[in-house]
Amino acid sequence: MDSEQHTGPARHRDRGQGLTRYAGRILVVRPRCGGRAEVVQRPGLPPLKHFGELMFRPRRLTCRGCGTTAGWRAKLRDGALIGVRFGGAEDPFFRRPLWLQTRCAGRVLWAYDEEHVDALAAYVGATLREGGTGATQAMFPRLPRWMKESGNRTEVLAGLERLRTLSGRSAPADRSDAAHERGAGARPQGVRYYRGGPY
Repeated sequence: MDSEQHTGPARHRDRGQGLTRYAGRILVVRPRCGGRAEVVQRPGLPPLKHFGELMFRPRRLTCRGCGTTAGWRAKLRDGALIGVRFGGAEDPFFRRPLWLQTRCAGRVLWAYDEEHVDALAAYVGATLREGGTGATQAMFPRLPRWMKESGNRTEVLAGLERLRTLSGRSAPADRSDAAHERGAGARPQGVRYYRGGPY
C-alpha cells in the first residue's frame, strides 16, 4: 500500500486559545529537594465551564519524591476573587521556577507541561500559519518574535524536544540549569476578578 505523500507546507491554524488553556497542570521545581513537582487544581472541584476559571481555582503543589504539599487559594477583595496572570518562567501560584525550561537562541524557552510543548511545536514547526479568531488573549500572536522567526525554527524545535524529554524526568539532577534563573518570572498577581462561583 502506498503511503500518502505530503508535499505542501506544514499548516497551523490558530484557534485563538490563550495560555490559560495550558495551565491546568504546571510542572515546577520542588521547593525542598529541587526535583519535579506538579501544580494542579485541588481535587473535588466541579468541571470547568471555561479555561478562564483556571486563574481563580484553588491549587495544590505536590511532590511524589519528597512528599511536599502546599495549597493556594485566590484572595478575596470587595467580594471578588483576585486571580493570577499566566506567563513567564515561574508558576503564578507558588512562584516556583518552571521545570520545563531550557536555553534556546540566547534566551530561555519554557512551557507548563507536555501538552503546552506539543502546541508550541505544532506552531513553530508550521511553515504556513493561519490567523485565528482575533481573540486578544490568544497565545500564538503573543509569543516573542524570536520564537516565530523562521531562522530560529530548527533551534526552537530542538529546544522544545529537550523540554519534551525533560517532562519525563523528575530527579533533582535532571533539572535544567535554566530553571535556576529568575529573570523571566511570573506576571504580577491581583489583576483579574471573578464574582460568585464555588471556589
